[in-house]
Amino acid sequence: MKKKIKGTPQRPRLYVFKSNKHIYAQIIDDINCRILFSSSSICKEFKTQIKSGANCETANIIGQNIAIKSKKQGINQIIFDRGKKLYHGRIKAVADAARKEGLIF
Repeated sequence: MKKKIKGTPQRPRLYVFKSNKHIYAQIIDDINCRILFSSSSICKEFKTQIKSGANCETANIIGQNIAIKSKKQGINQIIFDRGKKLYHGRIKAVADAARKEGLIF
């Protein structure tokens, strides 16, 4: 992606990264250079819910969790950043789950 995506305190950036084994999501405020909070498939709170970190079911859980954390902080609108990954599969599952919980992209 050539375009620079920047998050603000009012509308932070949701950055999603996937590896072969896990998926990670972070809410970032680029103006203040802070990661507000994050969620990933390696967090201890998901050990009972997650069988594998590399499937769409896990991505749905991560998307729902990051949206719930955003709502608790009062964040309703975000900017979605998928990095260089295609909007397909697990990346799309995180986005759809976050939208379903009420985040506005």
